[in-house]
Amino acid sequence: MNEIVRIEDQLRRSIEGEAWHGPSINELLQDVTAGEAAAKPITHANSIWEILLHVISTQEIVLERLAGKPATDYGENDWPPVRNESSAAWSSALRSLSDTSARLRNAVLELEARHLDEPIVEGFSSVYVTVHGTVQHNLYHGGQIALLKKAIRSA
Repeated sequence: MNEIVRIEDQLRRSIEGEAWHGPSINELLQDVTAGEAAAKPITHANSIWEILLHVISTQEIVLERLAGKPATDYGENDWPPVRNESSAAWSSALRSLSDTSARLRNAVLELEARHLDEPIVEGFSSVYVTVHGTVQHNLYHGGQIALLKKAIRSA
């Protein structure tokens, strides 16, 4: 297995499963309802839904950078608000995670290993560090989702 395939595998594991540390984001979210996703059991903390939208947004940003688009200030797009708390909107957000994750993994598979140490865009970290950072970012927020889920269900 070459380095590109290993990186893609880690991205997949962080979202879809078989992660070394425990449940992936999809595994954590598989039984979460729209109501639970929108709940805020911890004052001043983000909801599961807000975290999910942020994970999707971050993957979109990485996709843009892999495509060579310059880094910009993403403002509200970094932490998009939940505008509709319906079950249909929750299902749509879950599908968006799967779609964005698949597009990112495909973009990674198109990389050439010789470019991994180059900046993803001028003035930023390398492609290697950015893509591995995305895995770390996914797992960090997965931990938050796990804690929020426990807080909601123990209330």
